[in-house]
Amino acid sequence: MGLKEHRDIGGDVYQPAEDSYLLAEAASERLQARAGSDEQEQPLALEVGTGSGYVAAHVSEETSARVIAADLNPHATREARDKGLESVQADLVSPFADGAFDAVLFNPPYLPTDPENEWDDWMEHALSGGEDGRAVINPFLEAVSRVLAPDGVVYLLVSSLTGVDEVVERAGENGFSAVAVADESFPFETLTVLELFR
Repeated sequence: MGLKEHRDIGGDVYQPAEDSYLLAEAASERLQARAGSDEQEQPLALEVGTGSGYVAAHVSEETSARVIAADLNPHATREARDKGLESVQADLVSPFADGAFDAVLFNPPYLPTDPENEWDDWMEHALSGGEDGRAVINPFLEAVSRVLAPDGVVYLLVSSLTGVDEVVERAGENGFSAVAVADESFPFETLTVLELFR
């Protein structure tokens, strides 16, 4: 049982929890450090699976980045828009232009879920990572390179329930090097933010 399983699953939009806070802080710190060593104009970032928009809002407040919030869930895109974010309904990175983003952030659905226990609603889309926890992470890793600028980075939150080594290996198969930039341990799992770069 992971942190995501402790969430109130009565609503349609994933609300911020420890995983959200960890990703928001780590991505903000890393993006600030990158901006300090870079003369580029305002960086453009994408948060995939924005949920409530918490991470996107935090990063846009704490850094110079312009952040686009995307989610498959129309309730989530509406909630993010209500927070004043630029919000797009999207399946992973499919509608976005090649090479558009300096950074992509993703707190994916990562809970390993038995197919017989799927509950088929928007909260399942936010939580369930399929049988191995990587049902959404793997297609994301295959697709994200296309929308990254040449020196772009990915900040991906991964749970020990999902298998961090397996995610790093799959990232490598898709042309990325990975470094853990933050982690936090809980009774049921350890959360890690990976920075992926080519």
